[in-house]
Amino acid sequence: MSQVYDRVALIGLGLIASSMFWAIKRAGLAGEVTGYARSEATRDTARRIGLCDRVCDTAQEAVEGADLVVLCVPVGAMEAVAQDIAPFLKPGTTVSDVGSVKRHVIQTVSPHIPDGVHFIPAHPLAGTEHSGPESGFAELFDNRWCLLVPVEGSDQGAITQLRTLWEGLGSNVDEMDADHHDLVLAVTSHAPHLIAYTMVGVADDLRRVTDSEVIKYSAAGFRDFTRIAASDPTMWRDVFLSNKDATLEILGRFTEELFALQRAIRTGDGEHLFDYFTRTRAIRRGIIDAGQDTDAPDFGRGKGAS
Repeated sequence: MSQVYDRVALIGLGLIASSMFWAIKRAGLAGEVTGYARSEATRDTARRIGLCDRVCDTAQEAVEGADLVVLCVPVGAMEAVAQDIAPFLKPGTTVSDVGSVKRHVIQTVSPHIPDGVHFIPAHPLAGTEHSGPESGFAELFDNRWCLLVPVEGSDQGAITQLRTLWEGLGSNVDEMDADHHDLVLAVTSHAPHLIAYTMVGVADDLRRVTDSEVIKYSAAGFRDFTRIAASDPTMWRDVFLSNKDATLEILGRFTEELFALQRAIRTGDGEHLFDYFTRTRAIRRGIIDAGQDTDAPDFGRGKGAS
């Protein structure tokens, strides 16, 4: 790949931003990458590990002269950051983000974007349960999807340029409307996370099952819940508060299905259970066929992989 932007600024230096930096360097997609994190400790860590060509002590300094600014902070913090950097954005700059919710981000960030600056929200569907600047790696986005969610009047040239960057980072790219995005993610990510948090919480509350048993026998299925439930608490708090309607709709449907399965178990309706599990098994096969996971016994994660 050749260079897509002269200067990229990453605001927030966690898993996604650090992975973006290493992937940008891998493919030579930017001349310079600046970075900023609110915490001094995070900035020190970034400098120590060589994360970003230049780590700045203010967000304003990081975005000055940048052609692309990517907000990599929790959804609840994006409005304050946008307000902070707005006066320092040069005309023609593209501002994007990596948030897991889109309608809320558009509503809170758009009002602060100056005239002549392009705002193109985005969401890379990639991650691990780890967070922080040291958790990133260049391969995070390979063969994963990144959804671009252009706002009304988004410049087509700026959209194409951002698409080129994400493809250079290894992603498959699609465009999607904000409300549809939030509903899709409520199904594929937000509700599953809430269910995982709940199941791990139930195990924690159930005093008749000891901690050592929960840990020792976790490979029976609980382990996969704990991996999801180990995700960043700040990020997930913000996701649920800002994608309230879609998440509640999916959780309502989940509750109905759960009651139907409870009834089938109570009444001994084996046929209902068998048909249901057969249908859900086919979805797993579809995910594997689409290259979004592998049917290796360890889910292809291997030793030490995420």
